[in-house]
Amino acid sequence: MKNNVFIFHGTEGYPEENWFPWMKEKLEAKGCNVIVPQFPTPPIVPAKITEWFDVFKKYEEYIDEDTILIGHSLGGVFALRILEKIKSPIKAVFLIGTPIGVRPVFNYNRDSSFCGFDFDWRNIKTKTKHFDVFQSDNDPFVSLGNGEQLAKELGVPLTFIPNAGHFNEKAGYLTFSKLLEKIETIL
Repeated sequence: MKNNVFIFHGTEGYPEENWFPWMKEKLEAKGCNVIVPQFPTPPIVPAKITEWFDVFKKYEEYIDEDTILIGHSLGGVFALRILEKIKSPIKAVFLIGTPIGVRPVFNYNRDSSFCGFDFDWRNIKTKTKHFDVFQSDNDPFVSLGNGEQLAKELGVPLTFIPNAGHFNEKAGYLTFSKLLEKIETIL
């Protein structure tokens, strides 16, 4: 069966930024169906999770036992919210620089207004057997404590990458080999 892979961007993000196009190309070459939706992320005002779910509705048919979610920054929060809502388990979830409310978070109030930071961890953990959490020590937006707490809540080891910033273009992340390696192990 073909893996449906979603890549979710973060605040003020878009599908053609960072390592997303590179990852899409690499995974499509392996036979995956890769979807990188554009969510409304207006500058200054907070994104609204209801608007993100409105966009996501047209892709719900691609959620099945072979689906993989990859969430960068606020896109990781959205991936967690999807896990809270879906009925059946999916294949895997990869969370990169995801804010879950451990301060400091650069846009704490803005990110919190997206959907809050209270997560149903017990429910989330029943929706996949494979989680990976990536975090750096010099992320200017999401502190290391977020990755550490997220990994703890999910019961997985943290994939710590020193000096990786926010895993974005500014930090030199136009490719993301370590993430690709981890995804390849479950394809």
